[in-house]
Amino acid sequence: MDKQLILDLNKEDLAAELKKLGQPGFRAKQILEGIFKHLYDDFSKFGNIPNVLKTELDTGFILDPVSLSESIVSKDKRTEKYLFEVQQANRIETVLMKYSDRNTVCVSTQVGCPMGCVFCSTGQMGFTRNLSSGEILGQILYVIRALEAKEEKLTNIVFMGMGEPFLNYPAVMRTIEHLTDPELLNFGARRITISTVGIIPRIKEFTALNSQVNLAVSLHAPENELRSKLVPANRMHPLKSLITACREYTDKTRRRITFEYALIDGVNDSDNQAKQLISLIKGMLCHVNLIALNPSKEYPLPGSSRERVDTFAKILTDYGIPNSIRLRRGIEINAGCGQLAQSQQSE
Repeated sequence: MDKQLILDLNKEDLAAELKKLGQPGFRAKQILEGIFKHLYDDFSKFGNIPNVLKTELDTGFILDPVSLSESIVSKDKRTEKYLFEVQQANRIETVLMKYSDRNTVCVSTQVGCPMGCVFCSTGQMGFTRNLSSGEILGQILYVIRALEAKEEKLTNIVFMGMGEPFLNYPAVMRTIEHLTDPELLNFGARRITISTVGIIPRIKEFTALNSQVNLAVSLHAPENELRSKLVPANRMHPLKSLITACREYTDKTRRRITFEYALIDGVNDSDNQAKQLISLIKGMLCHVNLIALNPSKEYPLPGSSRERVDTFAKILTDYGIPNSIRLRRGIEINAGCGQLAQSQQSE
């Protein structure tokens, strides 16, 4: 019998499994405290449960669902990429980014990605499977432990790694439940961001939750034809309908939405395209994150020059659109936005 991932279980599920083992209900709380408060990664470390239960847990469950294959640190020591092996011998990548005021982990939600965005290394590698909530949580807990060992704290979590989070919606939302539960990690919802290319039904479902978790939408083009070329998902979720869903989100939740826009030299970075973007989103409670496209193996075009990025940003600013230019982090170790592809350093 295959072992279960204990991180896939919520409180009720865990209590039910322990009941099968003839254990009292309070054991579930002890185990969850060990995982999320004490950050144990092995059942042998639990000092407050009997040895016979430790053995039963070790026989039937996997506590740590991610196994580190390699970690690579950028030259400036501000970015670290982890290559993890998960179930079915699949590999995923997770990135820790350190800033002066925060430590942010970028987690993966799928092995590969089915979206096929032409400039994205993950999209170019294709799709294998969804990650379970336990496999997503495992990435976060690993990074929390690594930071704790250096007396540092994780401050922000972004679902912007490999995969499309809204195509793995149930697992992502269960992960967030574990993260924000006051009895578990007690992580602030406003310090969590989910990024999507624009899966409209899931945006509507997320809107209905009225969650404090932040929403980011990868836009990358201000008109439908170009966006369909860059982001094939646009053919199923066209730009006009997507923007309508985004406006519904901001109107209902009163929360700002972030639009991610990767600038590609001569493709989507002209003055006119900046003005098209303004027309598309004006009046919306939003913020635009601009970043020059990071290089990938299969996409030949470079990111826009810094001068072009600055000009694009100035046009948005002049028309009252809040925006910022994102720092490019970990490019030389292929840890930047759109560069994750299960690669080892030697590959």
